[in-house]
Amino acid sequence: MKTGIEQVRLIDLPSNCDERGILTSVEASLDIPLDILRIFYMHHVVKDRGGHAHMDTDQVVIPAYGSFEVTVFDGERTLTFHMDEATKGLYIPRLLFIELYDFSPGAVCLVLANTHYDIKKSLRNKNDYLNHINTKQ
Repeated sequence: MKTGIEQVRLIDLPSNCDERGILTSVEASLDIPLDILRIFYMHHVVKDRGGHAHMDTDQVVIPAYGSFEVTVFDGERTLTFHMDEATKGLYIPRLLFIELYDFSPGAVCLVLANTHYDIKKSLRNKNDYLNHINTKQ
């Protein structure tokens, strides 16, 4: 089974540092491999997030503050990333099951997505995800 898990990768985000601090910027299609149509962020997180897969959305997940874990699953293989650097984003292509967990106190997770949100285009649990990808083979 060929999936997008081979494309999952950490991306160094352009950052400028001087005596005032660090400024990190992201330009769509230059610094990240997608055009940004939606930005959202999670904060004051008290339970695990994710637990779904998007059928048509590619994302970049950035730890704007604090740390958390991200696991991606393609039905066979699993990759896990510890996210704790605001100058790095994790590129996650569509049709991978995503779980975010172990958020540090005060953590903020910023997500850049290439589609507008449509709940009908997401697979909301692992069984639905596995059924979907197994019928596509």
